Amino acid sequence: MSDHTSLNLLETTLDAAQQDQRTLDEQRQSTTPLVDGMSFFDSIRHIDDRGSVTEIYDPRWGWHADPLVFSYMFTIRPGLVKGWGLHKLHEDRYFVISGEMELVLYDPRPESSTYGKISKVYLSGNRPRLVNIPKFVWHADRNIGTSDLVAINFPTIQYDHSNPDKYRLPIDTDLIPHDFGSAKGW
Repeated sequence: MSDHTSLNLLETTLDAAQQDQRTLDEQRQSTTPLVDGMSFFDSIRHIDDRGSVTEIYDPRWGWHADPLVFSYMFTIRPGLVKGWGLHKLHEDRYFVISGEMELVLYDPRPESSTYGKISKVYLSGNRPRLVNIPKFVWHADRNIGTSDLVAINFPTIQYDHSNPDKYRLPIDTDLIPHDFGSAKGW
């Protein structure tokens, strides 16, 4: 192959390529926009020769204004999705114990700075942290790992079995501009 042909091949492939988008700013913070009202709190993991202790929640951190009033654990099997769900009365506050989660959020709140936007964040048992999901934000939890995802939720109110604060849409709804591809769930 001549140098001219090689150059044409290089130019042709580069012209068709799309450059990766920037993921960190100058302070090494993520450039991925979060849903308005969403925040993280990085936890602390103490490791020694016997194993580890991970701090999950402490109100002294001042991370969230609402107190700890209820908690539960949930799991998701590999490749499956739980969602779309929305809460009118409370926020979810997730902590992933093990596995890998893609948390996809859709903001339908007209007054929000992220109105109509999709936001995706990734949570893992390897990076212990809390994340909150604001009221009136659709969210779906997808296990993107190879083992069961195990997470704890600290919702801001207790679950009311007689009147659940849970509203659902199917994962393939046309009302939310996101496609989970061949993933299954509800």
